[in-house]
Amino acid sequence: MAPTLRRTPLYEAHRRAGAKMVQFAGWQMPVQYHGVIAEHLAVRRAAGLFDVSHMGEIEVRGHGALELCQQLTANDVARLGVLQAQYNLLLNERGGVIDDVIIYRVKADAYLFCVNASNSERDFAWIRGHGGGAVEVENQSALYAQLALQGPVAAAILQPLTAFDLTQVKSFHCAFADITGIRCMVARTGYTGEDGFELYCRGTDVEKLWNGLLSAGAPEGLVPAGLGARDTLRLEKAYPLYGHELDDNTTPLEAGLQWVAKLSKADFIGRDALMKQKAEGVRKKLVGLELVGPGIARADYPLFKNGRKIGRVTSGTQSPSLAKAIALGYVASEEAAIDNRIDVEIRGRHIPAKIVPLPFYRHDGAGK
Repeated sequence: MAPTLRRTPLYEAHRRAGAKMVQFAGWQMPVQYHGVIAEHLAVRRAAGLFDVSHMGEIEVRGHGALELCQQLTANDVARLGVLQAQYNLLLNERGGVIDDVIIYRVKADAYLFCVNASNSERDFAWIRGHGGGAVEVENQSALYAQLALQGPVAAAILQPLTAFDLTQVKSFHCAFADITGIRCMVARTGYTGEDGFELYCRGTDVEKLWNGLLSAGAPEGLVPAGLGARDTLRLEKAYPLYGHELDDNTTPLEAGLQWVAKLSKADFIGRDALMKQKAEGVRKKLVGLELVGPGIARADYPLFKNGRKIGRVTSGTQSPSLAKAIALGYVASEEAAIDNRIDVEIRGRHIPAKIVPLPFYRHDGAGK
């Protein structure tokens, strides 16, 4: 018997809006409303509103909370001031990525982890299993709904709906404020490469917030956007997706995330493995690919150099912003040089591609 798919509090609202629903990480989620390309370009040019209530939230609090966060993560959580946010990684002893997360320091002794939907139960068990003493670890995923308002006019849409001065919320900061009368944690974070906000509220309030934002933002070009556009937007910026670019057999050094792993901080889980790998060198590297021939590279398509398999694609799409086929993939380190010409196997045919700098898309619209 197939497991029952979970639904966010906005499921019926999505159905009424004509969304195409798909299965994602055990949830029924909107993949698109009126088309992935239209929603993607709306986010780049104006704004899009995403339901990301499937994401998990885990709070670590109490005496010793910072020390636990430092032990479990690769980045330096001690750098966070209250109401600041940080991209971080949970690693296993081999240096593999258990999950990539955003950590918000919501109080002096409380840290909120926003984790991937597919990993929320595993992450909770991992964090709680390493806790103890006065540290409390609570899975708060059932309490929260989350919306992502993303795009260059996001702030212009949101500001009239709150008395709080949003200019005080800088990138990777957060605040608590009332939006359309609904108490929210307002974070200037996102997964699109555009300015924007992620709004955390109670599940019972989220439909009112969703409707209020869409109504207020419509004159500015705001549209509801699904997971399809969320994926193409993040891919243009080369943001990793867990299960594709990241997994528990891939390290930050291989994934181009060495900037996250602060090897100079006190010991953390996976540090010894990363130090060893740094000294010896990585065997594979994540690279950006632009297809020179026809076709779209998809996850797990093999990559070749002179007929020899050198890696695989992890994500690929036709870029709506750049009008070209792009992909991320892992290749043998010696083949990772920019401008290296390789082949992608698409339906039995070898299609030429070249390795290009990342990200594919920048705010000035320039691509590689």
